[in-house]
Amino acid sequence: MKIKEKYQTDDYLGEGVQKTSLFISGGFLVLFILLAFLMPEFTTKVVNNSFNFSATYFGLFWQLLMLATLIVGLILMFTRYGRVKLGKKEEPQFSNFRWIAMVLTTLLASGGVFWAASEPMSHYITTPPLFSAENLSEWDRAIPGLAQAFFHWGFSAWAVLGTVATIVLMYAHYHKGMPLKPRTILYPIFGDKIFKRYNFFGLAADVTSIIAVAAGTIGAIGFLGLQAAYAFEQIFGVPSTLFMQIAFIVILITIATISAITGVDKGIQLLSRFNVAFAVILMILILIVGPTLFVLDAFLTAEAFQIQNYIMMSLTRGDTEWLNWWTVFFWGWFIGFGPMMSIFIARISRGRTIRELIVAVAIISPIVSNFWFATLGGSGVFFEMGEPGIISGPLNDIGQEAAVMAILNQLPASSWFAFGFLIITIIFVATTADSMAYASAVAVTGNDDPSKYVRVFWALIFGAVAVALLSIGGGDDSSIGMLQNFIVVSAVPVSILLLPPVWDSVKIANKLAIEQGIKKKEERDEI
Repeated sequence: MKIKEKYQTDDYLGEGVQKTSLFISGGFLVLFILLAFLMPEFTTKVVNNSFNFSATYFGLFWQLLMLATLIVGLILMFTRYGRVKLGKKEEPQFSNFRWIAMVLTTLLASGGVFWAASEPMSHYITTPPLFSAENLSEWDRAIPGLAQAFFHWGFSAWAVLGTVATIVLMYAHYHKGMPLKPRTILYPIFGDKIFKRYNFFGLAADVTSIIAVAAGTIGAIGFLGLQAAYAFEQIFGVPSTLFMQIAFIVILITIATISAITGVDKGIQLLSRFNVAFAVILMILILIVGPTLFVLDAFLTAEAFQIQNYIMMSLTRGDTEWLNWWTVFFWGWFIGFGPMMSIFIARISRGRTIRELIVAVAIISPIVSNFWFATLGGSGVFFEMGEPGIISGPLNDIGQEAAVMAILNQLPASSWFAFGFLIITIIFVATTADSMAYASAVAVTGNDDPSKYVRVFWALIFGAVAVALLSIGGGDDSSIGMLQNFIVVSAVPVSILLLPPVWDSVKIANKLAIEQGIKKKEERDEI
C-alpha cells in the first residue's frame, strides 16, 4: 500500500529507509558494545543504576498500564465493537492456525525456551511474598508458584504486545495510508506533524522502540547460545565452550536470515507452523511419559488461582525488591517489545475483526503459554517434590539452561527429548529474531513490505551484537544479563508511547463501527 502523497514530500518521511532513525538506533547499539568492551565496570554500573531508577519510579505506572490495556481490550472484545473489521481487507491473508502460530512463537520463544522450566521452580523454592505463609504443604507451594509464572507470561503480557496499539496502527496505516512506524501510534495526539522528518517525538518513538526490541531480541539470542551449547554438551559430550555458543548463534542467524529473505508470507509463517506443530508434539509426549495427572491438575488449579487473584497480583506493591526483580522486570521486557510486536501483528492480521485479534492475542496465546509452562515447569516441580534438589540443584548451581536439562533427564528417552528441545529452542528464537528484524525494518521504512536487505541487516546486527556480548563475557551470561537490565531502562519511553492507545483504540473502534454500519452515527452511547 502506497503512503499518501503528502507524506512523500521533503518535509515528511517519504518512502524508503529513514537514515536518521537507522543511524541513531544502529549507532547506539555499536556504542553500547564499545562501552561494554572498553569500560565494562562503568557500563555495568550505569545500566544497573538506570535499572533501579526505572523500576522504582515507573514500576507502578507499568503495572497500571498493563492492567488497563488488558481491561480495555476485553471490553472491546465483549461489546459490539468486537465485530469491527481491521485492515481494509475482506478476508484474512492467513488461516487461523498459521496466524496464531506466528503470533504465538514470537513471544513464547523468550518464555517457553528460557523461563518455562526455571520460573515455576524458583517460585516453588521461594513462594512469592503475596502468598507466602508458614508450614505450607508442597502442593500449596506449587500452585502459587505456577500461578505466578502464568501471570508473568499470561493475559496482561500478551495484551500489551498486540491489542490496543495494533488497532491504532492498523487503522492509521491500512485505513488512512500513514507509515507503519512506532511514531504512528502518536498520530491521534500530534496529527500530521508527527510524520515530519525531524519531529523530535516521532524520531524518539521510532529510535527507542527499535533499541528496546533489539535489546530484548539480542538477550534472547545470547541466552540461546548458552542454553543450546549446554544441551549439546549433555547430549553429545562436546564441551560447552564460547566457540560452541557462537556456533549455535551463527546457525540461528543463518536460519533467520534465510527466512528474512523469503519474507513474511513464506519464511516466518513456515517456521512458525513447524515450530508450533513440533512444540505440540513434544508437549504431548512429555505429558504421556511424564507426570500427566499432576500437570493437568496443577494447570487447572493454578489457572483458577491466577484468575481469582488477578487484580491483587497486578497491583500489589508490597515487597518492592521482589517485585522489581520479577514482575517489573518482565513488564519492562514486554513493554519494550510492544510497539514492534504491534507492527508485526498488524502486518499479519489484515481482515481480522477486533474480537478475533483480542481472542487470539490476549486469550488463546496466554492459555497455550501457560499450558506449556505447566507441562515443562510443572513436571520439574513434580520431580523436585519426589527428590528435593534434583531440579533446584542444577538450577542454582549452573543456571536456567541446566533446569531444562535436569527436567528432561527425569523422562524416559531423555536424550531424544533433549535433542527435540534443542531443535525447538533454535527455531523458536530464530522466529523471534526474524519477526523482530522484519518489524525493525518496517520501523525505519514505514512500509509493511520493506526491502529484504534491510530485514537481513537487522537480523545480522542482532546476531553480531549477541556474539560480541558473549565474547566480552567470555561465555558467561553476565553481559547478557546487563543487556536485559537495559531492556527495562529502554521501556521507560516506550511505556509512555503505549499509553495513548488505551483510549485511542476505543475512539477508533467507535469510528470504524459507524463506518461499517455496526453502530448508527446518531447513537451517543459510550463504552
